[in-house]
Amino acid sequence: MVRDNNANGARNETLRFCLLALGLFLIMLTPVVGALPGPGGIVVLIGGLALTLRNSKWAKRLYVRFKKRWPRYGHWADRGLRRKSHFRRQHRKAQQSDADD
Repeated sequence: MVRDNNANGARNETLRFCLLALGLFLIMLTPVVGALPGPGGIVVLIGGLALTLRNSKWAKRLYVRFKKRWPRYGHWADRGLRRKSHFRRQHRKAQQSDADD
């Protein structure tokens, strides 16, 4: 099993850069794939956005601003990215509703 973390838990910068480049490439490839029949363009765009968000600090800052402005859509993005914070919020919300009953 190959680990992509350094001793201090940080991701390997080369791997991070390659994944970021792949994400940006997928985003740029979206219009080409989108011209083909079927929903392939959406899948390619979502994959590219996920890779970019996971591996770029500027993308994370933009994402935080996006979530503050449109929290309803941020919820769907969190769910799609399987972010731990999303699942913690869902768990807390379920506990509160159980306590209120």
